[in-house]
Amino acid sequence: MKTLSQPTFLILSLLSLLLLLFLLAQFPPPAQAKFSRLGVHRKRSPNQARRQPAAAAAGDDDDIESDFVTFYYNQTLDHFNYRPESYTTFRQRYILNVKHWGGGATTNAPILVYFGLEGRIEHALENIGFLTENAPHFKALLLYIEHRYYGESVPFGSWEKASRNAASLGYLTSAQAMADYAAVILHVKRTYSAGNSPVIVVGGSYGGMLASWFRLKYPHIALGALASSAPILYFDGVKPGGGYYSIVSKDFKEASESCYETIRKSWVEIERVAASKPNGLSVLSKKFKTCSRLRRTFDLKDYLDSLYSEAAQYNEPPDYPVGIVCSAIDGAPNDDVLGQIFAGVVAYMGDSSCYDVASDSAPPTPSASAWSWQMCSELVFPIGHDDDGDGTMFPPEPFDLKSFTKSCRSRFGIVPRTHWVTTFYGGHDLKLALHRFASNIIFSNGLRDPYSSGGVLENISDSIIAVSTINGSHSLDILTSMPSDPDWLINQRKTELEIIGRWLSKYYIDLVQFKLLPSS
Repeated sequence: MKTLSQPTFLILSLLSLLLLLFLLAQFPPPAQAKFSRLGVHRKRSPNQARRQPAAAAAGDDDDIESDFVTFYYNQTLDHFNYRPESYTTFRQRYILNVKHWGGGATTNAPILVYFGLEGRIEHALENIGFLTENAPHFKALLLYIEHRYYGESVPFGSWEKASRNAASLGYLTSAQAMADYAAVILHVKRTYSAGNSPVIVVGGSYGGMLASWFRLKYPHIALGALASSAPILYFDGVKPGGGYYSIVSKDFKEASESCYETIRKSWVEIERVAASKPNGLSVLSKKFKTCSRLRRTFDLKDYLDSLYSEAAQYNEPPDYPVGIVCSAIDGAPNDDVLGQIFAGVVAYMGDSSCYDVASDSAPPTPSASAWSWQMCSELVFPIGHDDDGDGTMFPPEPFDLKSFTKSCRSRFGIVPRTHWVTTFYGGHDLKLALHRFASNIIFSNGLRDPYSSGGVLENISDSIIAVSTINGSHSLDILTSMPSDPDWLINQRKTELEIIGRWLSKYYIDLVQFKLLPSS
């Protein structure tokens, strides 16, 4: 066999490397490897006003913060078996506010519980106004519980140890999280001798899913649940996988049809520019002021995909991000499609010296990694760019389970359990299953929220009620109210309060009827 000389070998190796880099740029990993984000509020752009209580706006932040007291509960690692290691504990953070608990346990005043989701629990104090604003009305104790593996509630002493492998991450499940919540609620009720105080659980997004499931699994603990923007039907083929992006497209088309068409045409234009010149990616990098040179068109398209999705998901008053993006796109010269798209980026993200477009420019945060684990293990959202017949502003790219599974195997060494959510919580024929035995759940949605495509939008029974608004966005109803809130949003919240009030009234009647309280 003929042996290659060293210079020839180096030249061939270099050519092979260049070919590999070219192929990676042209054929990037499929978009389905991207992990969808829930959460009740978006990462603020420089142009977004913060929702804040009137007291905070008046400068009384310190008084508000002093009402909240942080505690830690020694939580069981594994609630569902009795191996010795299952009895390991970790510190789970929870926060209490008893300021408005009028009469407390002596009057059986209610407890409003906010379920933490995929992030730090203090974010709820900053953004979730539903509890604090309505505590005086209900004379309620407020309890906020942080989700295991997020914030300060991390098992094994540190995130590095908790995330070292699939064995240590295996305790991060929705069922374990709800068992945590049950333990903390009962602990608080015992601590305050509040055994007869009714509990209403509240959650938004993933937390809303947990709230609805908790009412089904723990009806002896929670009297009712407010599940805001909870896409519990976005699993196992119950609802179409393309529903999310169909609503994103609809939101933009309703804001401006010319904006919608410009975005729809831009994907082909990005590929054309990238392929038209040897330095096409450099041209795109300069056009979009990327912080580092683009190595593949996928990164730019994924960045824009996320921007449009986030704008639609959190398209809330008074700023309405979709309108901001479309106004900028329509206002730019219409002879330069990519210039128009970049104008939309600047309008949404704010003027910056550069934009961090690369999808792998920084390591994922602990919260992002934990959420990726949850979606790889049980919360498999089959979101993709499906063509539903009406068309969308995105190129067709349906969810690819094989690609998603490959990504999860590579990252965590596990295979997604795509049927587990519907097996454990239900989903198929939900109305048939729940109308006979379940009760006291509000499913609230804003129909401009892309995740409403996986939400419960019709009443299931007299007490499992869907409260939807045509113009609402993701979990908007439980966010802090603002003076500029439109009437439809004010009325949505009012409806939810009236429903919860009926639950509580009936509960207190039942206490007397079953001789747990003396009649007045």
